[in-house]
Amino acid sequence: MIYRCPLCQQPLQARSRGAYCANNHQFDRAKEGYLNLLPVQFKRSKDPGDNKAMTQARRAFLNAGHYAPMRQAMIDALTQALDGEHKTILDVGCGEGYYTHAIADQTAAQQWSVHGLDIAKVAVRYAAKWYPQCQFSVASSQRLPFADNSLDGVVRIYAPCNGEELDRVIKPGGVVVTVTPGPRHLFQLKAGIYQEVRLHETPPESLPGFHLESEHSLHYPMTLAGEQALTLLQMTPFAWRASDEWRDTLANSEAFECDADFTLRVYRHHAAEQS
Repeated sequence: MIYRCPLCQQPLQARSRGAYCANNHQFDRAKEGYLNLLPVQFKRSKDPGDNKAMTQARRAFLNAGHYAPMRQAMIDALTQALDGEHKTILDVGCGEGYYTHAIADQTAAQQWSVHGLDIAKVAVRYAAKWYPQCQFSVASSQRLPFADNSLDGVVRIYAPCNGEELDRVIKPGGVVVTVTPGPRHLFQLKAGIYQEVRLHETPPESLPGFHLESEHSLHYPMTLAGEQALTLLQMTPFAWRASDEWRDTLANSEAFECDADFTLRVYRHHAAEQS
């Protein structure tokens, strides 16, 4: 078991209904199969993260395939950076497992072990129920419940994470693959909210212990039915700025044209150069 106790950092041992450490901190395994590694003192609210309605709406949008090209580009970047068998991967901020299970499915022949982590219990519950080929946990991305040097790669799609934690858990030569919004991402959606839409670029991160190995952009048009456009708006951090009129416009549109624009980056652990 590569998990460690989020309270005392001791290795976790598996038991039938969960896991425990040498200091007898115990963590339950839900009937769906995921581990709850988010102690109550680490929560900022009773049920942090996305709620059931948000999770179901996001799943409906993603399953319609609008982000499938980005998902495939991410998997291609990951598998090219980590060629070989028996790799251990973590999807941080995995939600209901849309990206997690695709990684597992496409690397099954290489026997990769794929984990998903999210702070939202309802999303992880769905993920564990739908995708038993992956291992899921409810936990904080700021305190990763994994042992030192236990992961070959981490995938982060929009998800925040503690850089020092990434440095700790990723093996020498391992990678972090990130996906962030490109300058024109959802330009038309923003145009209905802001008087002037600024093209913001997300610069490369300065991750301790890593260097930027590669970077490329992915840009393509999406055609969304009204309900899908409204769902996409609700998935964004700027949804609260949208007027009722703009929401109605989106909901009643038969074909809303919108840009998808992503930046994919691969960061390699410096230790690879020292080996």
